[in-house]
Amino acid sequence: MVVFIPNIFPPSVAYCHLMASRPKAATVAGYLALLAPDQARQLKRVIATIRKAVPGCAQGISYGIPAFRRDKVFLYCAAFKFHIGIYPPVRGDARLIAALKPYANPKGNLRFPFDQRMPHGLIARVAKAFAKERSTGGGS
Repeated sequence: MVVFIPNIFPPSVAYCHLMASRPKAATVAGYLALLAPDQARQLKRVIATIRKAVPGCAQGISYGIPAFRRDKVFLYCAAFKFHIGIYPPVRGDARLIAALKPYANPKGNLRFPFDQRMPHGLIARVAKAFAKERSTGGGS
């Protein structure tokens, strides 16, 4: 167990230590197996939403978390203690950005809290937008 002790390490060092000590999964199924049952259940539903929104996308692990690709990776997602995170930030679609405002952190990454209804329709819109942007050469 890793305990963060304030004022001894900067948060970035503590975060790196926490991530280094976390078991790594080679597959999405392996990643899900490492989660608490409720986290796994909710992330499975998000993964199903993404796969339905972007038929034919491949899933795998990149940077230690589930990732989805067509020509290249277009979306990452991860389960945390209190939320599901989706990365990278949404850019360029003002209407979608406005709809995502309640879920965006200061950097624009998305956090969908477990204690709120998961907005699967909105998550599907994000997945479609990212897949389209990255398959047409619009992003990196």
